[in-house]
Amino acid sequence: MTREIIAILRGIRGHEICDIADVLIDAGITKIEVPLNSPDPFATIARLVSHAGDRAVVGAGTVLDTGAVAHLAKFGAQMVVSPDTCAEVIRATKAAGMLSYPGVMTPTECFAALRAGADGIKLFPAFKMGLDGLAAVKSVLPAGTKTYAVGGVGPANFADWQAAGITGFGIGSGLYKPGFSAEDVKTRADDIVAAYDAVFS
Repeated sequence: MTREIIAILRGIRGHEICDIADVLIDAGITKIEVPLNSPDPFATIARLVSHAGDRAVVGAGTVLDTGAVAHLAKFGAQMVVSPDTCAEVIRATKAAGMLSYPGVMTPTECFAALRAGADGIKLFPAFKMGLDGLAAVKSVLPAGTKTYAVGGVGPANFADWQAAGITGFGIGSGLYKPGFSAEDVKTRADDIVAAYDAVFS
């Protein structure tokens, strides 16, 4: 079973990325994002690609320009996640052979992202759109569009979002914050995966 969960490791440092990636992958979370506003993010992502690129989809978050996309492509990143809908970033991501998950809030942004070639859309912040907003937007999106809720989502409300039509989730501070140990992340990852499986199995 492929779980549509993206781990958002904002603030992570290079010396801890491998241990934390291992516990995530062991728990069943195989999409891992290091936001570019983390310390020395490109070096950390490069290390993660080398360590786990054959076991997980590794990429960057908070990607705002095509220069960053080009840099990520050089060392084999596989995924680009953005907080906004920028057609140039989406097109550059796809041209480089990576998965594109831009942030959206309105139907206009959803369709702009899809027309530019996005593989899925990130509802951000999801709590702002809400369950009713998602249900309304899903009614006009092309069948099969992958949607990910990020911001204000977690195991306690997975079932509500699934009922509204969500594909998956991006989990940040509910999974990792600077200072968390690998064991801290393991506990949270296990809880998140169990809740996901209970809803989506």
